[in-house]
Amino acid sequence: MATPRDIRRLAFQILYQLDARGGGSGEGEAILAVLTDDEDESAKFTDGERKKALLMASAAFADRAAADAFMTEHAPAWPAHRQAAVDRAILRLAHHEMVSGKTHPKIAVNEAVELAKAFSTEKSPAFINGLLDKVLKSVLGESADAGGSETPLDQADAATAIQQAQATEPPQERAG
Repeated sequence: MATPRDIRRLAFQILYQLDARGGGSGEGEAILAVLTDDEDESAKFTDGERKKALLMASAAFADRAAADAFMTEHAPAWPAHRQAAVDRAILRLAHHEMVSGKTHPKIAVNEAVELAKAFSTEKSPAFINGLLDKVLKSVLGESADAGGSETPLDQADAATAIQQAQATEPPQERAG
């Protein structure tokens, strides 16, 4: 069984490929099949988890114009076409997760930074964190303005939520 982080990583990889290939009809399924073709990768995900990753990537790809517009507004020197493709995919996925409400925004930011550390350049985590902080403020501001009964999480609550999300992670083996 895959962790939420594994599913998000697979969604990111699908989204990256959708962007690179132009995202034609049925393209997501073909990309997913290639990414999980290896026996080790295939065994890591259930059919439901693969479907969840594909749906997450497809939804983020469909919402890419809104994500790109937000990022361009808040970082005009770095419109989507100037961003590294990996960073663009991470930003689009995190933006989708944050505005759709499917993931707590602070968790989405943390997970995006972790993806950037694993897949992008040395400077990318800071760039992604800075831009997604603006999305975070926008999303949390909208929920507070809407008069919802929920208040934004403070830092201690966010740390607890992130730890709980990571608690499903299998422990990593350390070299002896």
